Amino acid sequence: MNSRKTLFITGVSSGFGHALAQEALAAGYRVIGTVRSDAALQAFEALCAERAHGVVLDVTDFARIDSVVAAVEATHGPVDVLVNNAGYGHEGVLEESPLEEMRRQFDVNVFGAVAVIKAFLPYFRERRAGRILNVTSMGGTITMPGIAYYCGSKFALEGISDTLSKELLPFNIFVTAVAPGSFRTDWAGRSMQRTPRSIADYDASFDSVRKAREEKSGKQLGDPRKAALAMLQVIASPTPPAHLLLGSDALGLVRDKLSHAAKEIDQWEALTLSTDG
Repeated sequence: MNSRKTLFITGVSSGFGHALAQEALAAGYRVIGTVRSDAALQAFEALCAERAHGVVLDVTDFARIDSVVAAVEATHGPVDVLVNNAGYGHEGVLEESPLEEMRRQFDVNVFGAVAVIKAFLPYFRERRAGRILNVTSMGGTITMPGIAYYCGSKFALEGISDTLSKELLPFNIFVTAVAPGSFRTDWAGRSMQRTPRSIADYDASFDSVRKAREEKSGKQLGDPRKAALAMLQVIASPTPPAHLLLGSDALGLVRDKLSHAAKEIDQWEALTLSTDG
């Protein structure tokens, strides 16, 4: 039993957050989960009356995050693990997608995650203990047409997470970026924010991509429960990785990307070296 371990998970109403909360509760952890409505709070706490505690918080409500985290620490005692899961996907050709939609994507996926991390760090650092899992995506390493804002946000969170793992290591705080491939969550369905099409030039290259993404939703290879169990293994590991891929598609696509990048570096090596001195 892990009854004395407390997890704080953002976005527990659906997807990976919901799956992880369920598996963590089943394993004996106490789980504090953020939701965005009173109804969602009641549904979450119904999972386990003794060890599931909901907090109504939108991660973009930056002014409230510090006080919410302080109240959680005061009420429930030390949080051992922070899981930044709250996020969504934006889909749209970059030229067609308003900057406001990029801002919203980064507010939730990047600024929200960083704000929650910053709120917990003084407590973790004081205790010289803590775990942070940032749910990123294979889209934080590879890219696909039509999700530039989403990939941009996940690339940003990957970079921040990796830097943070080095900054926090002296304090015995471990940071892991967990990068899933395609899973049976609402990411490409109900949760996806799609910009309407407006420029005919992109019809040939993008319409089929959007259609395929919509049709594949709910039929993806990845099992969210198995992802949750993998995350619990990371949490339990004495030496967790700084980056973990989840899913065979993520593994194949990221390996291909890194292989291609290595070849391109070799191909342009002479020009790269020409700028020294």
